[in-house]
Amino acid sequence: MGMDKKIEKKKWPLWRIALYVAIIVAVGFGLTSLYKQAGTSRLNVDQERILLDTVHQGVFKEYITIFGTVEPFKTVYLDAVESGKIEEIYVEDGAIVPQGSPIMRLSNLDLQLSVLNQEAQIIDQINTIRNQTILMDQQSLRLKEDALNVDYQIALLSERTQRNKLLYQDSAIAKVEYQETRDEYNHLLNRRVLLKETINKDSLYHEMQKDQMESSVSLMRRNLEFAKNSLDNLTVRAPINGQLSSFDSEIGELVNRGDRIAQIDVLDTYKIRARIDEFYISRIFPNQEGTFTMDGVTYTLKIQKIYPNVTEGSFEVDLYFDDDFPKNIKRGQTIALKLSLSDETEAKLLAKGGFFQETGGNWVYEVDPQGGVARKKSIRIGRQNPDYYEVLDGLNEGDVIIVSSYENYNKKEELILK
Repeated sequence: MGMDKKIEKKKWPLWRIALYVAIIVAVGFGLTSLYKQAGTSRLNVDQERILLDTVHQGVFKEYITIFGTVEPFKTVYLDAVESGKIEEIYVEDGAIVPQGSPIMRLSNLDLQLSVLNQEAQIIDQINTIRNQTILMDQQSLRLKEDALNVDYQIALLSERTQRNKLLYQDSAIAKVEYQETRDEYNHLLNRRVLLKETINKDSLYHEMQKDQMESSVSLMRRNLEFAKNSLDNLTVRAPINGQLSSFDSEIGELVNRGDRIAQIDVLDTYKIRARIDEFYISRIFPNQEGTFTMDGVTYTLKIQKIYPNVTEGSFEVDLYFDDDFPKNIKRGQTIALKLSLSDETEAKLLAKGGFFQETGGNWVYEVDPQGGVARKKSIRIGRQNPDYYEVLDGLNEGDVIIVSSYENYNKKEELILK
């Protein structure tokens, strides 16, 4: 009987075991990754086409950028006081004119004739009043002369009456002769009393009439002066020192009373008139500060006047320089100003960018520092200025955020940065 032969089990080589283990691990890792990422949407993005910013702690000041136009601090408008045809023009637009200097001369024949007639009428009225004054003076003199004559006759009759009285008592003359002398004397006394009363009333009336006539003469002379000034107004003169502008009149042109001829700008200093979106109307107040930089120097202005009328969605304000103003600033120049809306505060800052248009500031793509991936992250944004957003929640200092536009990302969960 033969012996049974022992069969040995074959062993796998180590290399085969290692291969199978590697295959199992790879399959498991792949299955795990597929499971984890089953609900994740991705998009490949060219890293050179995005803009990044790092969240940092800094000083935040809320302000808006507004655009204004440089204007003279003071402008005086020159309107025609009288109508007429332009005969002469003495200066050109843009000229520096001193106060009182002639700018142009008008002619108005009707006005000239009217003034001459008015002057003749006033002179005639003045002469009439003067003649009345002379007549009143003559009447007063006659009354005074009558009074002197009465006094003289009373003096004579007084002596005569006393003599006739003695003669009558001595029976040298008849009683009738004495009575006639006495009655004439008493009549003169009564007449003197009446004359004195008449002279007093005449004197009061004369003073009253004199005051009225002097007032009338004074008024007429003022009217005459006004009439002459009307002729003087045919020569248009500069009311203040300054630069003539908006002056485009031509010789022979007809100018009506009240027409705007030109304006004169005072160039000692300037102001800036700016337009602001009506959204900010409740946050704009007098003395609010605005700044701009020119030639390396920062200048400060303050709001002095707010115009309440809103047109085309904006309103206007006037800002005056707080101190010095740029020497090379020009009238009509456009200036961009930063208008402060709040005080400086410490805050986490994120640079402004196009991402806000798609997210409304509710989320951003945060770049993973470990690899080329950016993931969506919810955040909360507070105030903003033209440079930064104030981050209230969701981000920490040092986080790197894509701040360029998200328009083509279709709100994918992850961006693969290549």
